[in-house]
Amino acid sequence: MMEAMMRAEVGDDVFGDDPSVNALQEKVARIFGTEDALFCPSGTMANQIALRVNTNPQEEVICDKQSHIYLYEGGGLAYNSMLSPKLLDGNRGRLTADMIESAINPDDIYFPPSTLVSLENTMNKGGGAVYDFAELKKISALCRAKNLKLHLDGARLFNALVKTGDDAKAYGALFDTISVCFSKGLGAPVGSAILGNRDVIKQAKRVRKVLGGAMRQAGYLAAAASYALDHHVDRLQQDHINAQQLGEALESQRFVSAVEPVDTNIVIAYLEGITPDEYLTKLKKDGILAVAFGSNAVRFVTHLGIDENSMSQVLKAIAQ
Repeated sequence: MMEAMMRAEVGDDVFGDDPSVNALQEKVARIFGTEDALFCPSGTMANQIALRVNTNPQEEVICDKQSHIYLYEGGGLAYNSMLSPKLLDGNRGRLTADMIESAINPDDIYFPPSTLVSLENTMNKGGGAVYDFAELKKISALCRAKNLKLHLDGARLFNALVKTGDDAKAYGALFDTISVCFSKGLGAPVGSAILGNRDVIKQAKRVRKVLGGAMRQAGYLAAAASYALDHHVDRLQQDHINAQQLGEALESQRFVSAVEPVDTNIVIAYLEGITPDEYLTKLKKDGILAVAFGSNAVRFVTHLGIDENSMSQVLKAIAQ
C-alpha cells in the first residue's frame, strides 16, 4: 500500500484533476453500480454530507437509537443540517420496514416532516450485526412509496458483503446515498466515499467544500484506498474468523456475563466483577488494545494487523 501511495499520480482534486482520486471514485461507483462517488476525509464527513443533501432544515431523519450518525458524530445532524432524529429501538440496531412505517410523522405542523431514513450496516453498537437483504428491499420499497430518501452508513459494508455474499450493485440500487469507509477493515490510513447519482454527488461536492473537506493532492490517499479495494476485501473473512475465536474465548471467562453474537469483526463483551477500565488496563499490559463500550462493556475489533501469531497471544492473554 505504501508503494502504491508513493507511485500515485496526483493533481489538484479541488479542481477535479487528480487522476488517482478520479480513478478511485470511478472504481467504487462501479463496484456499487452508482452513477458517481465522492472521496471524503472521513466516514463522519461522508455521513454528514449525505444527511445534508437528502434533507432540508426542520425535517426529520428516522434512525436507530444506537446509530453512529446520532451517537458519534458530535451532534452534526442538528448542527450541520438542522435535523431532528426519530430514534427507534431496533434488533441490535437493525430496523424493519414495519418499524419505520409506524414512525413516519403525519402531515401536521406540530411535527417535523419525516424525509430521510438512515440505516447502518454493519451495526457498530450491535456488535457488527448484519442486515438481511430481503428486509433492506422492503425498507427501500417503503421509502419510495412514502417519498422518503434512504441513506446507508456503510462504514463496514464490505464486512457485511463478505459475510452474506450479497451483490454490491444490488445495494447501490436500493439507496439514495451510501457511505463506505476505506480506513477500517480495509486498512487504508484515511478516507471514505459517498455514493449516489450525479446530481447528488454534484451537490455533495459543494457541501464537502463548506465542511472543509476539499483536498489538493489527495491522490496519495486515494491510491491507498484503491489498493485496499483491490487487495483487502476478500481477506475480511479472516477477521471474522478471528473475531469468532475471540468471542468464544471471552464467553468462557468468569468475569464476562455475556458476549453479543459475533457476526463479523466486532466483539462486544459485557463484564461483571470488573470495570471496563480495570480490564482494559490488564489487557494493555499484554499489548492488547480495546475500548470501553458503555458502563459494563468492552469492544474488540479484529483487523488486518492481527495475524495468526497475534491471535494466539490474544487468546492466551484472555485465558490468563
